[in-house]
Amino acid sequence: MTDITRVPLQPVASGALTKLWIGVALAVALGGAVAFESRQKGLSVETRQAGAGPMPAATDYVLVNYVGHLASGKEFTHGEHVPIAVSGVIPGFSKALQQMQKGGKYHVFIPARLAYGANEQRDQQTGEVSIPSNSDLTFDIDLVDFKSEQEVMRQRMMMQQLQQMQKGGAAGAGAGAPAPAPGGAPDPTAQ
Repeated sequence: MTDITRVPLQPVASGALTKLWIGVALAVALGGAVAFESRQKGLSVETRQAGAGPMPAATDYVLVNYVGHLASGKEFTHGEHVPIAVSGVIPGFSKALQQMQKGGKYHVFIPARLAYGANEQRDQQTGEVSIPSNSDLTFDIDLVDFKSEQEVMRQRMMMQQLQQMQKGGAAGAGAGAPAPAPGGAPDPTAQ
C-alpha cells in the first residue's frame, strides 16, 4: 500500500497561537456585550424607597400613584390612588407590580415589546397620539396598597348588602326583592 493520503504538517507560524487566543477573547467579549445590551433593553424595576411585606400576585388588585413618561421625557399619563387589576394592564406594568412591596416607590423602564408594541395609543378626549408605536416607557410608581381578588370581592359584596339594607329600609314594601347592583359604589376594579 502506498501513502497517497498522507499530508505533511506545516509548522505553526510564530505568533499564530497568540492571534488565535486574541480572536477567542474578542469573540467572548463581543458575546458578553451583546448579552449585556439585550438585558439592558428588558424590563427594569429600580427601588427608590423600599416597601415592606409580600408582593402582589397577578390576580391581586393594587392601589397606586403613578406618572408615565415617553423616552423623550414627555409625560403621557398620571394618577393618584388609582385601583388597578394587576393582570389588567400592559405586560411590563403587570410584571413590575409583581416585584413591588406595599409602601415602596419605584422607577420602572418598560421596553416597547412589553408595553404597546407597534400599536400607537390615542388620547380618548382629543384623539391625538399619546404614545407612538414602538415606544419605550418609564413610570414612577408608588404602591400604596394591594388586596387579593377574594378580599375585593368580599368588600364588593358587603357594599352591595349595605346598599340593599339602606334601600330596603327606605322602600319598606320592596324589602324582600333583590336590589340591583350599586351604580354609584366605587369599583376597585375600575381603571
